[in-house]
Amino acid sequence: MPEQMLNTKEVAEYLGINEKQVYALIKAGRIPCTRVTGKWVFPKKLIDEWMLSSARKSSSAARTRRRMEGRLFASGSNDPVLDLLINQKYYDGFYIFSCNTGSTEGLRLMGESLSDIAWCHLLDPDTGTYNIPYIASHLADKKIAVIHLFHREIGFLTSPETSKKIKGFNDLASGIRFMNRQNGSGIRIFLDYNLKKQGIDPASIKGYADEVLTHFEIGLSVLSGNADAGISSVAISKLMGLPFIPLASESFDMVVGMDTFFEKGIQTFIETLQSKKFRKTVESLGSYDFSDSGKILYSTTGA
Repeated sequence: MPEQMLNTKEVAEYLGINEKQVYALIKAGRIPCTRVTGKWVFPKKLIDEWMLSSARKSSSAARTRRRMEGRLFASGSNDPVLDLLINQKYYDGFYIFSCNTGSTEGLRLMGESLSDIAWCHLLDPDTGTYNIPYIASHLADKKIAVIHLFHREIGFLTSPETSKKIKGFNDLASGIRFMNRQNGSGIRIFLDYNLKKQGIDPASIKGYADEVLTHFEIGLSVLSGNADAGISSVAISKLMGLPFIPLASESFDMVVGMDTFFEKGIQTFIETLQSKKFRKTVESLGSYDFSDSGKILYSTTGA
């Protein structure tokens, strides 16, 4: 008997999700399917196997979660204010372990249930908004919330000798030594968008292929003389005493599972961010806007 095939509408009904979510799963490569005469079809047998495999992974993750109660794993972007926030004393037995992977990788790891939280500041060139447009392609089958942490200023961090040579992206191709961020990071996406917008060939920038993983490493590269400039948050300029040329104010957000969001640890984390004591601690780090901290920007029910 030929294997039963489902179309997008049928597989959406079979899974109990919106048809748009099916297309998001296809785009993310997370659902077994093939294209026949221009239409997507889904072998029912493979869909059943995929659901069973997903259920086993969820069960395994739940067991691991119980063993690690009070400890959350985070991945994604980094920021000096975020580092200070993560290292605050919350209550006995609660810790956040965070890895600097870049925003896009953070969402991927969360999508694969390898982290509980993703930190991100991803600019969507088509809409001019941050983070939310990337949710569908990475977390289409997850119940998540996007929580705003703060707005921060990013810009060119330069050596004292280079500060007068840079006014905009065109000046990066003038022979100065640039230090870049890794592919998939929010800073890299922001840079590449502006280079493309202004018709600047990345190959014309000396050091475009040289990459580091954090804002601190950008600062250290400039401070040590290994680079003349890079893009970082304003906090690095304040901490290292280096010239800063503002480029944009961006939304730095936390993506978290809805179940995790209501846990005591996350709620305490947000309360700390909103506290006068914490904001007093970081006010010397520059232009950070905490007026909407803790606001839920977006939520989804997932599959």
